[in-house]
Amino acid sequence: MSSNPASTLPASFSGPILLRFKELEEKVRRSRGADDLAILRDAFEFAADRHHEQKRKSGEPYLAHPVEVAHLLADMRLDLVCIATGLLHDVAEDTGVRIAEIKKRFGKEIGRCVDGVTKLSRLDYYSLEERQAENFRKMLLAMVEDVRVILVKLADRLHNMRTLGYLDADRQKHIARETLEIYAPIALRLGMGKVRGELEDVAFYYLEPQAYAEITKHIESRREAGEKFLAAIKGALEKKLAENGVPARIESRIKRAYSIHQKLKRQRITSDEVYDLLALRVITDSEKSCYAALGIIHSQWRPVSGRIKDFIAMPRPNLYQALHTSVIAEKGQTFEVQIRTEEMHYKSEQGICAHWKYKEGLRGPDVDQGQMAWLRQLVEWQRDVKDPSDFLSTLKIDLYPEEVYVFTPRGKLIVLPREATPVDFAYLIHSEVGHRCAGAKVNGRIVPLKYHFRNGDIVEIITQHNHPPSQDWLGFVKTSRARQKIKQWLNANRRKKAQEIGEKLLEKEARRLNVALKKVAPKALRQVCQDYGCAEPEDLYAALGYGKCSPRSVVARLAPEAAQPAAGQAAPEAAPSDGGPRPVSPGTAVLTVKGIDDILVYRARCCNPIRGEAIVGYVTRGKGVSVHSKDCSNVQNLMYEEERRMAVEWTQSPDVSYKIRLIIYVADRPGVLNELTSVLSEENINIRSVETRSTKGPNPLAIVELTIDIQDVKQLDRVTAGMRRVPGVREVGRRQRG
Repeated sequence: MSSNPASTLPASFSGPILLRFKELEEKVRRSRGADDLAILRDAFEFAADRHHEQKRKSGEPYLAHPVEVAHLLADMRLDLVCIATGLLHDVAEDTGVRIAEIKKRFGKEIGRCVDGVTKLSRLDYYSLEERQAENFRKMLLAMVEDVRVILVKLADRLHNMRTLGYLDADRQKHIARETLEIYAPIALRLGMGKVRGELEDVAFYYLEPQAYAEITKHIESRREAGEKFLAAIKGALEKKLAENGVPARIESRIKRAYSIHQKLKRQRITSDEVYDLLALRVITDSEKSCYAALGIIHSQWRPVSGRIKDFIAMPRPNLYQALHTSVIAEKGQTFEVQIRTEEMHYKSEQGICAHWKYKEGLRGPDVDQGQMAWLRQLVEWQRDVKDPSDFLSTLKIDLYPEEVYVFTPRGKLIVLPREATPVDFAYLIHSEVGHRCAGAKVNGRIVPLKYHFRNGDIVEIITQHNHPPSQDWLGFVKTSRARQKIKQWLNANRRKKAQEIGEKLLEKEARRLNVALKKVAPKALRQVCQDYGCAEPEDLYAALGYGKCSPRSVVARLAPEAAQPAAGQAAPEAAPSDGGPRPVSPGTAVLTVKGIDDILVYRARCCNPIRGEAIVGYVTRGKGVSVHSKDCSNVQNLMYEEERRMAVEWTQSPDVSYKIRLIIYVADRPGVLNELTSVLSEENINIRSVETRSTKGPNPLAIVELTIDIQDVKQLDRVTAGMRRVPGVREVGRRQRG
C-alpha cells in the first residue's frame, strides 16, 4: 500500500479532491487515532484509479462523490470498514470491478459491505418495478447481516440528494419520491433524526416546490418573533430549573418545512394554526432529572391535554427516548418541550451510529437486539411476498413510523402500526391464531375486529376452530404480515373453488357437445394446457373457474371435430397467443389486454383510471376484466389472487377525454371560485358541474368539487399544480367514487 495518496493519482485528482481526502484522513485520525489508516488510503487510490475517467452530471470528477460519502460516514464516527466502503461503494456497479477482487484486496468485511450496497442496475431484463423491488430485498437482507450496509446507503443517498439539482426534472422527482417513501423512514427507524430530517426536506423541495416555497416563506416571516419568544421562555425555564436544582442545558428549534407540510395536509389547517412551530429541548443528566423537569414545566405553564408522551418508560422501537409535552404560555402561545438525557439526545440525533461511540465492531442485530428487532421482523414478513408491486407497497407500510403500544394479558409489550386492529395483533402472535380469530377483548370488554388500538390497551384474542379468515379483513388490517397471511389463505381456498367450478363447467360443455372427456388422450390435454399457458390440468380448470377462458374454446381444441359450429354460428374463440397486446371489443377500445380474446374490458368505477396512469387488470367472474389504477385503494384487497391479474395498457388516441371529479380545500374568500376555474380555462377544459360548501369555525374553508373532462394524467398534473398556486388553497385531490 502506498503511504502517499498523490503518488498513484491521475493529475486531475491532485487538487480539490485530494485536499478533501486529506481532510477526511484528519477527521478520521481525530476520532479514531489508534487505527491504521493505510486501508483508507488504499481504498482511495483504488477508487481513484477505477473512476478516473468518469464524470458526474455536474461535470466534476466522479471520485468527488465517494469521497463526500466517506466524509458523511466519518461525521457519524463510524469505523474504517464503513468509511472504506463509502469510498468503494460504486466501483462494482460503475466500473465493472468484481466483488471477489474487492474481497481479495480489502478483506471479506469490506467486500461484503460493498456487495450489499451495490445496486442491481445491470440487470436489464428486469422491469423498473422488479428491479427496484429486488434492490430493496437485497438491501434488507444485507442489513440483517451487517447494518453498516444501510448506513453507507443512507450516506450515499444523502449526498445524491444534495446534488440532485443537476438531473432532469423527471429523474429528480423519481429519486425524491423513493427517498421520501423508503430511505427517510429507514433513517427514522434507525433513530437517525438528522439524516432523516435532511432527506425529507430536500425531497419535499423537489416534489412540491410551490408548497416548499410557501412554507419556507412563512417560517422566515415568523423566525425573528419566534426566536425572541423562545429566548424569553428559555431564560424563564433555565431560572426555574436552577432554582429547583435540576442541572440542564436548553436548546430551541423551529419546526422543519416537511413536518409542517405534513401537519397542514393531515389537519387541513393554515400555517398560522400550527401551534407547535416552536419547541424547546431540555437536556439533563439523568432520568430522575427528566421527570423533575417535566413537573417544573407543568407548574410554570398549563399543559395541553393529550399531548404528554413518555418515551422514556416506553421507548420507540428504534430506542428513541424522551419526554414530550406541549404547554401554553401566558399570552396563549403554544410550544412543545422535549426532555432527555445527554445520552438520549446523542442517540436521537445519531441513532444506531451512536453505538460506535461506545462499542467497536457493531454489525448486525446480534449486538443490539432491541434496535434491530423491527428489521428482523420486516425481513421475515417480506419473504413470502413475490409480486414486486405488492412487495414495494407492503414495505412502505412496514416502514411507516407511527406506532401504538399494546400488551398481552401476561404483560408482554407488542408494537403495532397506528390504527392496528385485533386481527393484526392475532397474526403477529401466530398465523394460526390469526386464521382462527373470531373476536377480541380489549381491557376486559369485547370489541369489534375493526377496533383501533390505543396506547396501553391489554388485548386478548378469542379463537374458534371453524372461523376462517374473511376477505373483508383486508379492508382494515394495517400490518403487511396480516395482509399477506390473509391473502395466502384466501388464494389457496379460492383456487380450490375455482378448480372445482372450472372442471364442472368443462364437463357441462363437453356433455352438451357430446364429447367424452375421459377418452381424450393425455397428450392432447397436455397440449391444450400448454396452449393456455397452464402447466397442469388443475391450472386450466382454475383459469376456467376464474373466467380467463371459456369452456367452449377448450372443448373446441380438445375435440375440434365435435365442436365445429353449425352454419351461421360464430366460430369458437381462439386460444390465447403468445403475441403482444391486442385491441379488445369496440366498446372498450381505449384499452388492450394481453393474451385474452373476446372479453369485456372496462375501467373500474371505484378509481376511474385515466390515460397515462399505471393500471392493472383484474378478472371478475362473469363481467370481464376491470381495470384499476395501481394506486386504487381496492387494488390491495382484490389482488391477493395472482391468477386473476391481467396485464393491460392504454391504446387510444389522446383526443379521448375522461370524466373525473376534483375536490379542493381553499380559504373561503370572494373571487376564489373564479381563480380556480380560470386554471381550467387556460387548459381549455370542459366543466360538467360545480358544487361548493363551507366549513364552520374561526378559519372557515370552502370545499369546491368540480366534475371536469380530462385528456390524460399529464393534463391533470398541470391542472392540480395550477390550482395549488391559487392563494389560500390547502389541498387539491381527486375524488374517488363514494
